[in-house]
Amino acid sequence: MTFNVTITEHGVSFPCEPRESVLDAAERAGYTMPSSCRKGVCNTCEAGLVEGEVDQRGRGRLTAKDGAALMCRSRPRSDVSIRPKRFERTDIFRRKIITTKVYRLVKAAPDVTILTLRFPIGLRAPFKAGQYLQIVMDDEDRRNFSLANATRDNDGAELHVRHVPDGKFSTRILPKMSVGDRVRVEVPFGNFYLRDSNRSVILVASGTGFAPMKSIVESAIQSGGQRPMHLYWGARTREDIYLEELPAKWSKRLPWFSFTPVLSDPSSSWTGRTGLVHDAVREDHCDLSAADVYACGNPSMVDAAQRDFTESHRLPDAQFFADAFVQSGLSTSNDLQPVAARS
Repeated sequence: MTFNVTITEHGVSFPCEPRESVLDAAERAGYTMPSSCRKGVCNTCEAGLVEGEVDQRGRGRLTAKDGAALMCRSRPRSDVSIRPKRFERTDIFRRKIITTKVYRLVKAAPDVTILTLRFPIGLRAPFKAGQYLQIVMDDEDRRNFSLANATRDNDGAELHVRHVPDGKFSTRILPKMSVGDRVRVEVPFGNFYLRDSNRSVILVASGTGFAPMKSIVESAIQSGGQRPMHLYWGARTREDIYLEELPAKWSKRLPWFSFTPVLSDPSSSWTGRTGLVHDAVREDHCDLSAADVYACGNPSMVDAAQRDFTESHRLPDAQFFADAFVQSGLSTSNDLQPVAARS
């Protein structure tokens, strides 16, 4: 039996099958809601449950009395009405499966490799700054990686791969790759991308969460954008800020761009900001109501940023966008993925 899902504040309804998540049904109907890990880890997809009943995997049945549910885990058990933090008509490019070739492999840090892929001559795959692709392995298992290249450079892909212990792709496949090897990908995916707005942009990254931020900034540079952007990049040590010179160069050249690296375990020679990266944002911005915030990386950071920015710094839920990197293929590997996915 098919159930109807209604978005209370928009007057929009769409069908949802009993074994289908509300999030998947929305996307199938051509809409997007906030989401990230799709595993019930990051809470990005939590929405108000106004009417009806859902079966949320891991938490059992929930009703309107419970107040909220995770849309990535919720299967309807009746017609339901929900109130998501944000609801938009999908405007994404058609996905393509492409057999690419390895163009370059660069060890950017002891545990980070920058993998550059090239598409066949004449083939391009449009995407939005912040989106990701999926690498399709020989056994059809997949790993998600944010696109770090600018949107105009859509004849290939730049991926920042963190090496995760026992990671299926990052430690078993990537080390054996050579220039010229074939890699099958599908692109693009994700609703983490820069929206049009007159508000300033705060980019909060941890680790390889810098990859989609690089795409966002370089795409803005190519398009001649002047929208104020401030990147906060958090890591444990300075070498973990593996492309520090690049945003530092942007900040010197672009009047609308600022860069703040933040280290949680710095050496004695470090004179910059220390602590948690989202706390640096809180120290600099007591009122975030006039900003759009994009957070990417460690799910704990993303969760803390959303909670603290919205509860204490006046950031509306609809102005927070996130892509949390969680473990992918939990039964077969320990790869970190843009929650979409990674590694």
